[in-house]
Amino acid sequence: MKADSEQRAGLLYGIGAYGMWGLVPLFWPLLKPAGAMEILAHRMVWSLAFVAIGLLALRRWAWVGELLRQPRKLGLIAVAATVITVNWGFYIWAVNTGRVVEASLGYFINPLVTIAMGVLLLKERLRPAQWTAVFIGFAAVLVLAIGYGQPPWISLTLAFSFATYGLVKKKINIGGLESLAAETAVLFLPALGYLVWLSASGSATFAAEGAGHATLLAATGLVTAVPLVCFGAAAIRVPLSTLGLLQYLAPVFQFVLGVAYFHEAMPVERWAGFSLVWLALTILTWDALRTARRNRAQALRLSALAAEQGAIVPPPAPAVSDPEPMPAPSPASGPREPAT
Repeated sequence: MKADSEQRAGLLYGIGAYGMWGLVPLFWPLLKPAGAMEILAHRMVWSLAFVAIGLLALRRWAWVGELLRQPRKLGLIAVAATVITVNWGFYIWAVNTGRVVEASLGYFINPLVTIAMGVLLLKERLRPAQWTAVFIGFAAVLVLAIGYGQPPWISLTLAFSFATYGLVKKKINIGGLESLAAETAVLFLPALGYLVWLSASGSATFAAEGAGHATLLAATGLVTAVPLVCFGAAAIRVPLSTLGLLQYLAPVFQFVLGVAYFHEAMPVERWAGFSLVWLALTILTWDALRTARRNRAQALRLSALAAEQGAIVPPPAPAVSDPEPMPAPSPASGPREPAT
């Protein structure tokens, strides 16, 4: 009963996290006349402030000393901070310049880019369904490039930057709040310096547009931190396959907002390109769920076989002398993790 309630809570946390990420295009236009760079700098500064308060309340500081003793991890965090800066900056700029649909496309094709990077950089092997999804995704980008008259470079920048961020985060392997704190700490001084320069040059909007505008800029920290906290709560309560399905909520919400709320144009060729992307994601999701079921079934068979073998092995006879211990059998290697 408790497990069921935990899973329900995790599902709600996951829906909340991806729902907030999907609805965030409604927030960025409220920050005008601040430009994308000013909004980005405030997001970095205020995110660190709110995350630091959260870590202080949870008393989770032991990781800082460990991290400072690992130069390689510090370098990877600097890379992650740089890449997520590009991603955040382009996303805010895209939303505030009326390109919400193109921004949503970036997060739709992100899983396909992640798979392609796994093949090219990590030498992972793909199953036939995954290859099919990647090729369909490539065809979708070609169709959209013809429709836009140029490659959908905003979508590609968002997809590749976020996929790179995910790859680096996998190598860093620290918690969500801790990782965000470390990344925003790297970005804090450049962001604060930029805001000071804006203020000195008279171009800052933080104090010039009233208390309401200043409060909204400060709220960028909450807008960044709260979905991440919900995501962390979901990740420990629901299976990874469920989170993989929930991740599509964010670009779906963004796409619907772009078409229905912001009234962005969707000519036939764009519908064709998006339809190909959705087909690729359907194949990818079906393959991931099928592989997860197969892996669970194989794990259950191996567990049952191990239990059966353990039941028929007779107990060892009492030893006269103290013999050398026998080496423990190596565990059977399980099936390869799916590239998704």
